[in-house]
Amino acid sequence: MKTFITIICSLLIASACFSQPIPQDSLYLAKPRPGNTPVLFQLPINGTSRPIERVWTSNDGKEFYYSQLNGYPPTIAKVFCYKYLENRWQGPFEIADGYFAPSLSPNDSVLFVQLPVNYTTARAYYMRRTASGWTAPSKLFSFTPQSHYTQLTSLGNYYTSTNFQTGMYRDIGRIVISGNDTTPVSLGPPVNSNIEESDFYIARNESFLLFIRHTETAASDFYISYKKSNGGWTNPKALGPNINLPSPSWEYGPYITSDNKYLFFTRGGNAWTSYNTYWVKIDNVIDSLMHTNFVPYVKYPIGNKTDSVGRPFNYTIPDTTFIDDDGNNTLTYTAKLANGNPLPGWLTFNPSTRNFSGTPSATETDTIRVKATDNAGDSAVCTFILSVLNNTGIIRTGSTVPDNYNLGQNYPNPFNPVTCIDFAVPVSGFVTLRIYDMLGREIGTLINEKLSPGTYKAVFNAEMLSSGIYIYTMRSGAFNSTRKMILIK
Repeated sequence: MKTFITIICSLLIASACFSQPIPQDSLYLAKPRPGNTPVLFQLPINGTSRPIERVWTSNDGKEFYYSQLNGYPPTIAKVFCYKYLENRWQGPFEIADGYFAPSLSPNDSVLFVQLPVNYTTARAYYMRRTASGWTAPSKLFSFTPQSHYTQLTSLGNYYTSTNFQTGMYRDIGRIVISGNDTTPVSLGPPVNSNIEESDFYIARNESFLLFIRHTETAASDFYISYKKSNGGWTNPKALGPNINLPSPSWEYGPYITSDNKYLFFTRGGNAWTSYNTYWVKIDNVIDSLMHTNFVPYVKYPIGNKTDSVGRPFNYTIPDTTFIDDDGNNTLTYTAKLANGNPLPGWLTFNPSTRNFSGTPSATETDTIRVKATDNAGDSAVCTFILSVLNNTGIIRTGSTVPDNYNLGQNYPNPFNPVTCIDFAVPVSGFVTLRIYDMLGREIGTLINEKLSPGTYKAVFNAEMLSSGIYIYTMRSGAFNSTRKMILIK
């Protein structure tokens, strides 16, 4: 761990370079510059090994790193480097055997590489620059999760993709350092979704993030997200059909040159021999996408709701449910049933306040679809289930004023499907008693009204819910108490 902290400190110290600058027309192995359409960047092919996954260049442009793999998962993986020496490119020189996907630290003093790619052993390693070359690779992080495409920014932050979610899919995260601990923390939505976000490139100043999304049954495409002033990231935008070809074409392994002019990436289809490194002019794409409309998205889904016959229902959609990176004041809201029919007659929706209200007169279950649309006509949709039950209500069990607030354990517990919850209110005031699932999503409101002092019993009917552990929380004034209950069907 001490070695890791030392690396962080040393990488933030810029190294001076007094050598003669490389001529502009000799940069990138003196290849002709591409335009807005990707072209092949010719690199050596050794046997069945393809020059793919990621390239990287030094700050002065005099070193060009790339890797070769012979398949997925590979049995051969190597990192090579071309060097501009004596006014010409020389090489390639083998830098690391058994590794791939090179990237350099901001001052070029450390080379990051990775063990062969799969979903269990992908690990970041580092090599220090010496007078004669590079040290042998050493493991960078001590944590258990994999570390894929690890990069260090000029702000001193490490980013990596790893398997935060259950299963094999990776998401992108930042490494949080606390004392001797290093922990990957997911960037969360909207960058990460319910499919894989894996290979990525983050700008040195963290102004933008370019990454791929893919599933095992579909091709991968590039998306770009921009850093927001609050530290979050904008809703990603696809780079478009000029770069993202339709399936079965995979685009991945991104690297953007330090001047943000060119994107290097890997592209291939069903045949292994189709995989090669390509490059394309990207600066105009980065700038134009930053200034086009951002599509709204759902950040915090609406949890399912429960009400009872004859009890007023009142729910306001939080302004954090839908996010528009152009500004939430651009959004207008509509609500209807998921099948396209209007809301039931007893339920009204006020678009300006985002509020549902009404009093149901019979049991029913409705799936409600809420749509938020921005000024450009782009929209996001969220659905939730509203269940109106028969046997849910509150009963006053005593008029004696209790000394303190109290929330009792439900009984019976476990239960199926009806249970009772005793509680006490010592002073007149507004009381809420809500039900949540284990993910913290609200699924029902038993009480949401002003009560006089006394003891009460709330009856909860969970006939519309599935078996599991649920949480109920009572709040009144400064009082806040939570307990668990178990539904077994």
